[in-house]
Amino acid sequence: MHQKSHRVYPTSSVRQKGGVLRALLGLLIAAALALGGGAYWWLNQPLRLTSPSIELAVEAGATPRDIARDWVEAGVDASPWMLYQWFKLSGQSRQMRAGSYELVLGATPRDLLRMMVRGDERLSVVKLIDGWTFRRFRAELAQADGLKQTTASLTDAEIMVQLGQPGTPAEGHFFPDTYSYAKGSTDIAVMRRALHAMQKHLDAAWAQRQANTSVKTPEEALTLASIVEKETGRESDRPMISGVFNNRLRVGMPLQTDPTVIYGLGDQFDGNLRRVHLQTDTPFNTYTRTGLPPTPIAMPGKAALLAAVRPADTKALYFVARGDGSSAFSATLAEHNRAVNQYQRAQRNPGKSP
Repeated sequence: MHQKSHRVYPTSSVRQKGGVLRALLGLLIAAALALGGGAYWWLNQPLRLTSPSIELAVEAGATPRDIARDWVEAGVDASPWMLYQWFKLSGQSRQMRAGSYELVLGATPRDLLRMMVRGDERLSVVKLIDGWTFRRFRAELAQADGLKQTTASLTDAEIMVQLGQPGTPAEGHFFPDTYSYAKGSTDIAVMRRALHAMQKHLDAAWAQRQANTSVKTPEEALTLASIVEKETGRESDRPMISGVFNNRLRVGMPLQTDPTVIYGLGDQFDGNLRRVHLQTDTPFNTYTRTGLPPTPIAMPGKAALLAAVRPADTKALYFVARGDGSSAFSATLAEHNRAVNQYQRAQRNPGKSP
């Protein structure tokens, strides 16, 4: 029989290990206290901003991580990770409301979260209509109540530089919608939101494009959408009108669309489009030139964007207004001429049905 052996640890070794454990525990507690104190200090310190006020539209469905990143991109000089952690650990991240907010100098991270949880907005609204030109857009912003004007002396090109899009034409690149803003907000801030909204909707439409579309790039889709927007009298006709223009682009026919000619005339247009206008060559005259014009001619809405890249499957190459807002579509010139005669006659004699 063997006796069991017992290992005996020196007292000094036990004490040494115990001391190391206590030291590590102490360091952990100190670090936690320091972190807690640092976090408390940070939450109550004014956030650094890149300008006296920062504006942000928080979209419905945005996550706390998205919101933290967007505030930093808008001009809050802070770590997006820190803001996100604060939103998450506060227990109120799911209570943050969508809306348009303005953050001013002196606001702390606590103030920022409290503002979004309460939905603390002092807002006015400006409505931008589908089919408006950028010139009309600027005029509307200039008249908006309480909106600070910062772009009045700038050209369209200079505005695009301010928005970080040098070389991009202003026309068509702003999404028509209703935008709310805090009084004292700037016109450039509303423009920035409309610019980002258009890019978002254009990207979404481009991702849904069909094989039968003739446009090759998102920019071409935007230009075509602006023409569809201006040519459409009845919403249900948009895919067919887009189908006609896509077919013409595919076979190399001129688009022959009056709104582009009118846009090219600019201030020279007096409301009456004449034959001489159709025969006068400009970069926007789609009677004298094939293909798309060099830029969009208006701000297209979501439906026009989708129609441009999802045209109706049709053989139509022509259409004419019926006089009731809708259009009649034809595959051949002979059919089109008959439709033109029919509906023009009906418009000259409104008492007779075509």
